[in-house]
Formats: sequence, structure tokens, C-alpha cells
Amino acid sequence: MDWNQTSDNGSSRAVGRRPFDLEEARAILAATPATLDAWLRRLPAEWVHVRERADTWSPFEIVGHLIHGEKTDWMPRVRILLEHGEARAFDKFDRFAQATESAGRSLDDLLDEFARLRAGTIQSLVALDLQPADLDRRGRHPELGVVTLRQLLATWVAHDFDHLMQIARVMGSQLTDDVGPWRAYLRVISGKQG
Repeated sequence: MDWNQTSDNGSSRAVGRRPFDLEEARAILAATPATLDAWLRRLPAEWVHVRERADTWSPFEIVGHLIHGEKTDWMPRVRILLEHGEARAFDKFDRFAQATESAGRSLDDLLDEFARLRAGTIQSLVALDLQPADLDRRGRHPELGVVTLRQLLATWVAHDFDHLMQIARVMGSQLTDDVGPWRAYLRVISGKQG
């Protein structure tokens, strides 16, 4: 399937899936802190501490999770993969560390820290001067087994999108009762695909 096709009216439309591109990945990763900042800074606390259910995360907790990942997951795993290949598994990642690490902090503080950390990890990624062949280098995930650098980097990007989508869903769900019959058309509330 071609990525770009021209429609009947001459405009381009995307179909299929994009192949992984390191430059695009870095651009997307670099944009995440500003996206979060634009969405969340200056919102009332009720919006940033709300959850869909008791067992889900609030936008505040999601930002804390992204910070923890920036410190202990993505670039540390890239370095382990490049230095040790499959011989050493990645360190396990604590998906819930934000519960203690973010305690007592403000959302503004978390947003500032995430922006600073992400800028640093992007600089570190650029400094590696990765070449196309490097993307096929292999490492070992402690649960998933053998993975490639391409898969790790693509997962980092998808992980950002996953949590941006989660934040939109958490905040959108706050309006479920107020949108009336439009609920059926709002994927952020109804959960419908498409």
C-alpha cells in the first residue's frame, strides 16, 4: 500500500502505515513536552487530577510516568542495547514509580522537568549519530525477549502517543454526561474506532 495517494480532487491523503524514520521520531519526541504544556498548564486542579476510574491514571500521574521513563527507560535501554547487545537484558521498568516520585509536586514543576529531561534525551540521541544499520542492532527486553533498536525507538514514539491519547480520553470523559446525543459521534467519549 502506498503511503501517499492522490484523491480525486488532487489533494494528498495518507493511507497505510509510515515506515520508521529516525528524524521524524526525534521530531515527534521533541514535540511531546510542548503538547503537554499547551494542554495541561493553567488548567484547574480538578482537570489534571481526574481519573476515568479508580484504577487508571490522571493527567498529572501520566506526566510523572513520562518523567520516570525519561530518566530510567528509553535512553538507558538504548545505551544497554548498543553496548551489550543481547548479552545483557534491559533493567526492569517500574511503571508505577510516579506515585512516590511525583508526590507533593506541582504540575508546573513536572511539566518543566519533563521538558528539560526530554531536551536532554533528544540531544543524547542525536549525539549517538545512529546510522540506518544501527536500527537493526538487537538487545534483550526482560519480558519480551530479543528486540531491535528500531523497535525500541518506535515504541518510545508510540508510548508518547499512547499517553497523549490517554490524557485526551481522561479529560474528554469528563464531559460524557454533558454532550447529550453527540456522545455517539465522539470517539474520545464513546471509545469507537474510526
